[in-house]
Order: sequence, then structure tokens, then C-alpha cells
Amino acid sequence: MQKITPFLYFDGQAEEAANFYVSLFPDSQIVSVTHYGPVGPGPEGSVMTVAFRLAGQDFTALNGGPEFSFTPAISFMVNCETQAEVDDLWEKLTAGGEEVQCGWLQDKYGVSWQITPILLMKMLNDPDPVKVQRVMQAMMKMVKLDMAGLQAAYDEG
Repeated sequence: MQKITPFLYFDGQAEEAANFYVSLFPDSQIVSVTHYGPVGPGPEGSVMTVAFRLAGQDFTALNGGPEFSFTPAISFMVNCETQAEVDDLWEKLTAGGEEVQCGWLQDKYGVSWQITPILLMKMLNDPDPVKVQRVMQAMMKMVKLDMAGLQAAYDEG
């Protein structure tokens, strides 16, 4: 068991969301589902929690009710090897959701994701501040991140 597990609070969509997320990433699965009993607070027999694994990372989803909703202050960053992976995840996660800016999106459940090429992180860690600035300027103009555009900005000059 991992020491820290992200715990996501849903209003009735925990199982649906977990199944959706599991379908997107390799090495992912539903681990267990618990149901509310006669004491509640949810309807007896309805899904209470779903333990699931995404790309080897454990998560728990709770059907807790309408009291809380997601905010972009917490997001999940997905490190992508290729533009094809960026494009595929972007398309699937924005379906019914919302494109934001700089590789951020909000899925149909309100969860925020950062779909980030590993290449970007390498560029932003370059010791040349001029290259880093050019990459940042290019990224700030993008919604979905484009590796070719980032590389062009990096190579400029």
C-alpha cells in the first residue's frame, strides 16, 4: 500500500469516473468497490468508494454528495512521451469537459489535468534562461501543448 493516496470527492459519479480513468492509462484497474449500508449517509446499496489504480498510482473515489466540487488548485499532471500521447489523452479527457490553457484541461467530472510532454520539462530545466523564456512564451500561447512548437521556440536564435 502506498503511503499517500489521492482521494477524489464526487457527487454520485465515483464509479463512472474511475472506470473512465482506468480506460485511459495502461497498468490501470479497479481494485475494489464499497457500498453504503443501512447507516448511510448515502442510499443503502449505492457505491460509497472505488479504489482504483492509474498507471500504477493508487486513487480512491468517494460518492460524498454535492457539498464539495473540484477546483484547478489541485490537478493531475500526466507526463507524455510523444505528441500522439498528448493528442490522444487531450481528446479523451476534454470530451464533455473544457480546454483551459498551457496544457491544462478540466474533464467532464470537473477534475483538472495537465497533459505535459516530458520534453517541456527538460526544456524548462535548461541552464540557458533565454531558451527557457522562449519556451515559456510559446507555451503561454498554447491551449493543448504542441511539442513541435515548443521545440521551435527552444531552437530559435
